[in-house]
Amino acid sequence: MSIKFFKGICYTLLITSNLAITSIGYARVSETSIHTAAQIAYSRAQQNNEGKNADYIPALAKVDPKLLGVSIVTADGTAINIGDYKTPFAIESISKVFTLALAMKDHNAKEVFDKIGTNPTGLPFNSVLAIEQNQTGKAAMNPLVNAGAIATTSLVKGNNAEEKYKRIVDIMSDFAGHRLSLNKEVYESEAATNQHNQAIAVLLQSYDRLYDDPFTTTDVYTKACSINITARDLAVMGSVLANNGINPITKKRLLTEEEVAHILAIMTMNGLYETSGDWLYWTGLPGKSGVGGGILAIAPGRMAIAVFSPPLDEAGNSVRGQQIVRDITRSLNLNMFNQAPPQY
Repeated sequence: MSIKFFKGICYTLLITSNLAITSIGYARVSETSIHTAAQIAYSRAQQNNEGKNADYIPALAKVDPKLLGVSIVTADGTAINIGDYKTPFAIESISKVFTLALAMKDHNAKEVFDKIGTNPTGLPFNSVLAIEQNQTGKAAMNPLVNAGAIATTSLVKGNNAEEKYKRIVDIMSDFAGHRLSLNKEVYESEAATNQHNQAIAVLLQSYDRLYDDPFTTTDVYTKACSINITARDLAVMGSVLANNGINPITKKRLLTEEEVAHILAIMTMNGLYETSGDWLYWTGLPGKSGVGGGILAIAPGRMAIAVFSPPLDEAGNSVRGQQIVRDITRSLNLNMFNQAPPQY
């Protein structure tokens, strides 16, 4: 199956899913059922000792690998929390979802599509080769790998780095329902070791794929990845996407339905980097991971599932996070590809 064909299937599925949410909605899953499924998945994952913390960022390497938190927030605002769901951690690459949302607000979906692209690269999240292989013509990146995310960050409006960063924190805080803050230790650790991302930004600039100063952009990107959240915060942030762009806790509309559909389509194709296909095969849900140990899954119209567990697989995705989402998805029949047709 070609990447273009795969992309078309994913986008059509998300548009159809959004229409279904608007017109008929999904059958409501009871709070008891959600809690039971989450508790069983959590208990099973506690026995899994695979993976290791990200060791190329010193501040992440020393996080307790035994930490495990699960939070689920439904589209109507019901919350289920288990384990270390209050423990702060760096959002890392999950921030790319919300920077993308801001870039769409600052421009529009078509301009982001034209300047950044949407296609899977099939390569690791920090690949330079993906840029070199697509030097000419339409951008062949996507906003959820480092190169595409750095380019997306360069589209965020602001007169300087401080203003751009503040606007990113503001929109993330709106999604979370309260003010978020920077994890200074993680930021300083990443800023001291982000030469690879600086090189990506300079390379993008050389191909006219970057839309602001490369070093300013890299610093804003690094700060955005260093914002502190909890599993509970992440689930609330995801619930906005599950609820067609409205935060079910604050009742504030943050995205249009069309913007939600675009973002979920990109998460479906690219949320777990080169293993996004594996993720989709087993969960059937849009998702996004971060090397800080966070993982987010969206069941459109139903709920957001967030997990915090630092040990990662080789692709940089939380091992226990993936297991928990797979188990919950199976227990509650959340897979978008396995839904019964509506009864009229």
